[in-house]
Amino acid sequence: MRMLHSRAALREALSPGPRPVLVPTMGNLHAGHLALVARARELGAPVIASVFVNRLQFGPGEDFDRYPRTLQRDAQLLEQAGCDLLFAPDEAEMYPAPQTFHVRPDPSLAGELEGASRPGHFEGVTTVVLKLLQLVQPAAAVFGKKDYQQLMLIRAMVEQFALPVRIEGLDTVREQDGLALSSRNGYLGPDERVRAPQLARALRELAARARACADLGQLRQAQAEAGQGLRELGWEPDYLSVRRRADLQAPQRPEELRLAAHLVVLGAARLGRTRLIDNLEF
Repeated sequence: MRMLHSRAALREALSPGPRPVLVPTMGNLHAGHLALVARARELGAPVIASVFVNRLQFGPGEDFDRYPRTLQRDAQLLEQAGCDLLFAPDEAEMYPAPQTFHVRPDPSLAGELEGASRPGHFEGVTTVVLKLLQLVQPAAAVFGKKDYQQLMLIRAMVEQFALPVRIEGLDTVREQDGLALSSRNGYLGPDERVRAPQLARALRELAARARACADLGQLRQAQAEAGQGLRELGWEPDYLSVRRRADLQAPQRPEELRLAAHLVVLGAARLGRTRLIDNLEF
């Protein structure tokens, strides 16, 4: 595997040959990232992973400065997983001039859930993803479904800008106790790690209750009680919400609660200093 740090070296490496498959990451890799690489390899093209901690998607007071940077370990894991190229630019290489042109995603999608909790986050995400897609020119790019709203926004951006790339979403990889794999799980203390699967359990219980709701009022009550249940366990929830998969809007009719393969429940909550997100399609 070759590790490249400059855009010029990337262009030179990619100029001949077939278009690659891109796996964008912020590093500090875990088994979920490696599953994305494995899926990329199945697509039969060279695999390029990127490692870049993108300042644009972090808000004031968030964890940009303390976000784990583990590039050498990441490179070893990617090479073992069969990655062909690693693009690991620094900030000056990725943004040689101030990034004054930004993608502004549709607020009806980007302003909900994570977008409401982290203003400007998805503008930063879509801007850096668009830039990576322009630099790499991949045939496909693979993202995890744990960042469900992000995946939807990237798919919408690719469609609306008519970008010649296929976006693949891979199911969330979990620990045996149900905790969704995340680079931020490393922030959890030992006691917090034991309690962390409570978020996934709360989402499963909310999904089961949602299926049994007779009307939207019962659904709102179920969502409120799910959040309260987490608070009683020592969490600080931002949201636990049942949404339509198609557009992440709240169900508008009671019959939507019983449509198969129609809904997703999403949650974000802070346990100590660590903010975790998760989702479950149902």
